Amino acid sequence: MNKDSKIYIAGHLGMVGSAIHRNLVNKAYHNFILKNIDELDLSNQNDVAAFFEKEKPEYVVLAAAKVGGIVANNTYRAQFIYENIQIQNNIIHHSYLNGVKKLLFLGSSCIYPKNCPQPIKEDYLLTNELEYTNEPYAIAKIAGIKMSESYNLQYGCNFISVMPTNLYGPNDNYNLETSHVLPALIRKIYLGKCLMGNNWEAIRKDLNLRPIEKVSGLNSKEEILEKLNHFGIQNDQTTSIELWGTGNPLREFMYAEDLADACVFLMENIDFADLSKNKPVINTHINIGTGVDLTISELANMIKQMIGFEGNIVWNAAKPDGTYRKLLDVSKLHSLGWKHNTSLEEGLKKVYQAYIA
Repeated sequence: MNKDSKIYIAGHLGMVGSAIHRNLVNKAYHNFILKNIDELDLSNQNDVAAFFEKEKPEYVVLAAAKVGGIVANNTYRAQFIYENIQIQNNIIHHSYLNGVKKLLFLGSSCIYPKNCPQPIKEDYLLTNELEYTNEPYAIAKIAGIKMSESYNLQYGCNFISVMPTNLYGPNDNYNLETSHVLPALIRKIYLGKCLMGNNWEAIRKDLNLRPIEKVSGLNSKEEILEKLNHFGIQNDQTTSIELWGTGNPLREFMYAEDLADACVFLMENIDFADLSKNKPVINTHINIGTGVDLTISELANMIKQMIGFEGNIVWNAAKPDGTYRKLLDVSKLHSLGWKHNTSLEEGLKKVYQAYIA
């Protein structure tokens, strides 16, 4: 890519898309096409076709997706598979029709089988059954990988796919119904600390910024307490935080700014031909992660200590744990010349300070 190359970032307002945009800006790229959902409905084939014909982007980053944690994935199964496949199909196909020089497709580590050997190599894709709770989202992302790969093989495109591990960072989703585990833990434990300290000013400020199912800081204490209790922030004698599962599953977490740097590195340096050279042209996608994991219980205690919450964490083992372990093998990424820079402790401090600010 040249610094004046025309770059379209689909999903530029999300956590991943905005991080990639910042990284490119910091590297002096400046010719961007950025459209929000009111300006361009990516699920509408005609709208996407007209957009590509008019704008003719040279490079595309496909970071737009319907995403969420275990509750959202299991609740909105039809929406997760339909909307993600629609978005992918439209952008990938019209990138081909309009001669895009390179496309980067962002998938998810949930594409891999539920009981994979650990750490997870790229070659484990489609070797066993998926985790049921996020199966629709995983199938959509697998379709995106295989679509990119197939367009490369049939049409000579230069589309590459990356599979990030669990992410956190600026512009994360703190909605307690749809968020991933790490931002949910930060918000729950922070609100638990405020509740324990009877800091209603902070609670109301938090809910005014991010209402929980239409309950804001303007509601009564009773209404707020009822809603907090519904999401496991319990106003008992010591204040406790109820979390789903046993806390035993292991997860790997990566700071979104590191992911963005890896994506830009790959856009600048790696082509599909590099990934398929002298090997079968399957599973050419690239895992992006840290290669380090910890239990959800350890993560919760780390966040509890960082925030200074002195109440209890209670695990509801009647709720699902999800996949037991998802640690990515990042040896391919390392061999291409990139490694992460931000430790989990450092990243957590950054996002928590941004959250309370």
